[in-house]
Amino acid sequence: MTKLATDWQELLTLSTRRQRLAGDEKELIGAVSRGADFRVGTTFRHNQHIDTRSTSDELIRETMQFQVTYLVEDRWAAGVCTMRQPVSLPNEFGPRPSMSFFLYNQDAQQAIARPYLDGSPATGCPGVSPLDDFSDMPRYHQFDNWDAQTNAPSHNFVYDFDVYHFHTRDNWTEALAHSAEGDVLRGSVDELSRAIERGQDVKVAVGGLCDDLVDGATPAMPHEVFVQTTACYYYIDQKLFIAATHPLVRIAPAIPMTYRSGGWDFGWLIVRSDGYVSRLLYNPYTLTPQRSQVKCPLRWFVR
Repeated sequence: MTKLATDWQELLTLSTRRQRLAGDEKELIGAVSRGADFRVGTTFRHNQHIDTRSTSDELIRETMQFQVTYLVEDRWAAGVCTMRQPVSLPNEFGPRPSMSFFLYNQDAQQAIARPYLDGSPATGCPGVSPLDDFSDMPRYHQFDNWDAQTNAPSHNFVYDFDVYHFHTRDNWTEALAHSAEGDVLRGSVDELSRAIERGQDVKVAVGGLCDDLVDGATPAMPHEVFVQTTACYYYIDQKLFIAATHPLVRIAPAIPMTYRSGGWDFGWLIVRSDGYVSRLLYNPYTLTPQRSQVKCPLRWFVR
């Protein structure tokens, strides 16, 4: 049966203690490996999570879409929200303009990195920071704290939501897979060309994109980063397919995925069917753009 764009399926449900209630982690991992879109739905009380001084205990349902997904060692899935500004419900944005790079692992371990965009000067240096005071929010369990007084604080945590619903929209089809040198493993570049002629969406999985973020002498864990593209170009004589991606967040690959000082950045890619990847990446602490080029194995998906 042909998959429809509206086909969202719940593949995994976890309890407030992150124990499996329904579904299977392997199904979630399999869907992410096929380029599936990824969402997590949760429920919580307003005065337990949004405003602990409020008398309102109204139940809120939240759903969050993760525009970038990670597959680590073909056995671990995670997603990153790349287009969110912090909000102060029910009607305001957060006090400081920033990006809210929420990270969700398949076991519901969470994280947040927040590069500020308002130009305020940093008052500290990158490194380990004291834990924040969440004494008024007993469901919030902060594991660590990084770079608190810089332009790009981050930390890893779990908030005990009432339930976690992991949804995917598994309607992408792999059109081409090739090595870092452009050697075709499956599919064809012509299939990509026909896809954009038909007006189809294109998504790409970039292998080893975050290898350079790994700290120390330990080799980077094999991983793929999945991100949708915006503009696509096909050089007909050269049979060369080129695409510019949506913004993405790069994070050092790990199980589970976590933020740490110096272990992440964000930016955009230009990817090509010969394995060439051009990177425009922003240092989150200074917001300085940095350009680089690498060769990566790629898998291309169409919808």
